[in-house]
Amino acid sequence: MLRKLCFLILKLSLVLFLGLKMQAQDTESKAEQPKRGFISRYINNIFNDTVSKEKAQFLIYPVMGYRPETGVEFGVVPLYVFYANEDVNNRLSEINAYAFFTLNGQYGLRINHAVYADQDKWFFLGDLDFEQFPLKYYGIGNTVPKENIALVDATQIRIKERVLRNVAKNFYVGLETDFRSLSNITFKSPGEEESLVDFDLPFGAEGTTSFGMGLGLVYDERHNVLNERDAFFSEFAYINYNPFWKSDVKYQIITTDNRFFKKIGKNDVLAAQLLGEFNFGGDVPFNQLSFMGGENMMRGYFKGRYRDQNQLAAQIEYRFLPLKLGFTNRIGATVFTGIGEVFDGFDEIKMSNLKWSAGAGARFLLFQKKDIYLRFDYAFTPDGNNFYLSIGEAF
Repeated sequence: MLRKLCFLILKLSLVLFLGLKMQAQDTESKAEQPKRGFISRYINNIFNDTVSKEKAQFLIYPVMGYRPETGVEFGVVPLYVFYANEDVNNRLSEINAYAFFTLNGQYGLRINHAVYADQDKWFFLGDLDFEQFPLKYYGIGNTVPKENIALVDATQIRIKERVLRNVAKNFYVGLETDFRSLSNITFKSPGEEESLVDFDLPFGAEGTTSFGMGLGLVYDERHNVLNERDAFFSEFAYINYNPFWKSDVKYQIITTDNRFFKKIGKNDVLAAQLLGEFNFGGDVPFNQLSFMGGENMMRGYFKGRYRDQNQLAAQIEYRFLPLKLGFTNRIGATVFTGIGEVFDGFDEIKMSNLKWSAGAGARFLLFQKKDIYLRFDYAFTPDGNNFYLSIGEAF
């Protein structure tokens, strides 16, 4: 945990230092500034936001981090933001990626996007994840052990895409698809010897390839998916995984995701989210069960710390974007808390089973004209604490 904290502080400090340094340099007269090289000009364009608002912007930077499953990892993060036809009346689109490798020969690629067509007539929302590194497995349900009972080494692929058409003001309807593949699976004990586990393996432990199709209904008032300040977003999705689509499994899932953003005063934002996931109609592979944890919902819990047929979770966050500081207007902060539960049947929902998380974060304004922040969060849970660094808000 200490090594992880040190790496994250190092990354955050480097970004803040470069940003404030370039901001200070920009106050000098051009006659006093020495001629800059390519790297210096690139950093200056980012941190001083010399690109006009309607123009697309591309950012790429290296990162170094630490995770218990992988050890030290090295990566690169590209971000591309733009308005369709360079028209600021359109909604801001973003394509974000993260590619990494570790000293243990593990690697992965994650790409997510929220792209709006001209006049917001079409909306493309999706994720692509490819990972070859172990994940912690604690079991299924709310009464799983505090420590993971296995380390699952596997190749994971997920491609989720929504293609939505605007049919009324802020209202979209369209196709939702979800492809998942888990292969080359080995359940190992979490000890140093990494022997095979001696318990009954969950459904899907031999590997599955799943493909689902369904309907998506979205109401979206957001203009900036990376940092919304005053809007409402709601998604209802139904997906059917069926052998008819050449899927190894047969089941269905309903997802509802509701987000509320309210501007408080000139800079502050109150944000809230309610998420529900409900699997039914068949056997669900263990890796596709609803899970709790990660960098977006129930921050602080290891991703997949709890998993079961269904999940209900909510979070609320107060954002100071930016803080009222005399020396800069590019530093922000946030406080947040969340509650959630995974369950098999609705009769299992009990106050005693609810999990909670809370935390605070720092923000650095990367693109001033597009209102996009670098996010650093520190979250507390009864299980322990965790750190997160990324571009854009958690929701």
